[in-house]
Amino acid sequence: MENLFRRLSSERVPIRVHDVIIQGNTKTKESLIEAEMEALKSATTLQELLKAASIANARLQHLDIFDSVKITLDSGPPELPGTTNVVVEIVESENPLTGSVGVFSKPEARAWSLEGSLKLKNLFGYGDIWDGSLAYGLDLTSEVSAGVSLPRFKKLITPVTARLSLLSQDWLKFSSYKERALGLSLGLLSSRSHDLSYSLAWRTLADPSQMSSRAVRRQLGHSLISALKYTFKIDRRNSPLRPTRGYAFLSSSQIGGLLPDHRGLRFLRQELDFRYALPLGFYNAAFNIGISAGVTVPWGSGFLSRPTYLPEKFFLGGNSSPVCALGGPSSLLGFKTRGLGPAEPRRQVTENSNDESSDASSAIDFVGGDLAVTAFADLSFDLPLRVLREAGIHGHAFACTGSLNKLTENAYKDLSLQKFKESFRASAGFGVIVPTKLFRMEVNYCYILKQQEHDRGKTGVQFSFSSSF
Repeated sequence: MENLFRRLSSERVPIRVHDVIIQGNTKTKESLIEAEMEALKSATTLQELLKAASIANARLQHLDIFDSVKITLDSGPPELPGTTNVVVEIVESENPLTGSVGVFSKPEARAWSLEGSLKLKNLFGYGDIWDGSLAYGLDLTSEVSAGVSLPRFKKLITPVTARLSLLSQDWLKFSSYKERALGLSLGLLSSRSHDLSYSLAWRTLADPSQMSSRAVRRQLGHSLISALKYTFKIDRRNSPLRPTRGYAFLSSSQIGGLLPDHRGLRFLRQELDFRYALPLGFYNAAFNIGISAGVTVPWGSGFLSRPTYLPEKFFLGGNSSPVCALGGPSSLLGFKTRGLGPAEPRRQVTENSNDESSDASSAIDFVGGDLAVTAFADLSFDLPLRVLREAGIHGHAFACTGSLNKLTENAYKDLSLQKFKESFRASAGFGVIVPTKLFRMEVNYCYILKQQEHDRGKTGVQFSFSSSF
């Protein structure tokens, strides 16, 4: 055995795969397993074969339809020296039906949601996974969806997904409208760094309160969304929940209005996101910085004189950590959800009673912006108590800034460099972070450094839950 290991480390051992033998698949099609084993057939040395077998094993496990996967190398036919037979032993999932249910909280919105899902695996033997999910959020969001994913479809080497969903979102408190969308999404390309998807949705905006601002009222009604979205993502950080070294970059491009329908919405949307983590060498400390930017505009003749569709605009605020997920500009610690940026007064309703009149509340609607920029700096470090370090609980200090501006309806003409600088809001603070396998919980003290008249920023203690998804 020692001689074998010495030979493997010092010289290339020539070998060729004679056959791939699959065992244990009662339902799964052999073609699916053989496709994942294709790279082994091109190996010319034992070292290459072992590496390819390890990758194939991981890919088969990633299909999430097997309880176990074992790949062994057996000797080939005696008349063919220097060959091997690859034996793939699989154990298919004993129970193809799985489910989960959970209750999730959003402290910044003072709301909770009940979410449940069911999965049926490998129904037709092609590695297909069928799933249905239900999410009900008090006062915010409800969604019912069903979908299917195929790891390989015909000659395509990337997974294909399809999903039908009914989404309802309540933004009355922030922007005086409710949104409902019935849509179909197709995942056309999915790899480690690239993702291409198409979505088709029938969307309705309504205002039951009849108090919405003029900017919201003129966009109420039905619309058709037909959009293609491409995302490029690289994440070289050692952890998305507590990164101490590495970098990450995301670019997302979307074009809407691909169908020749007068109700179709035409828009372009571009988002960029960059993160960098620098280890400091003491107390497991790390300095994280990040910057996000996004722009969205209609397209077509005279596009800058027309308004951007409301749900496609950028909205800033909320207490989710900017360190974790990559997704464009959105979070700004210390500010409430949809708590800053362009705003318009809601309609004032006058009621006459006994020759007396009274005006309704002069609240405002946050109507979002076309150009968004956010940035943050975060210093994380271990706490002195050993029991906290062993649990991964650590401290951090942070500073955030962000800007949200309007470009369309010729507003870009009034946006000078000075006004752009003045549009930035800022906050800073410190807190304690409790990481888990699924999410990151933070207890922060936030201090508002700069806000404008109608912004909803608040100095004080805030809780947040963030995930890397």
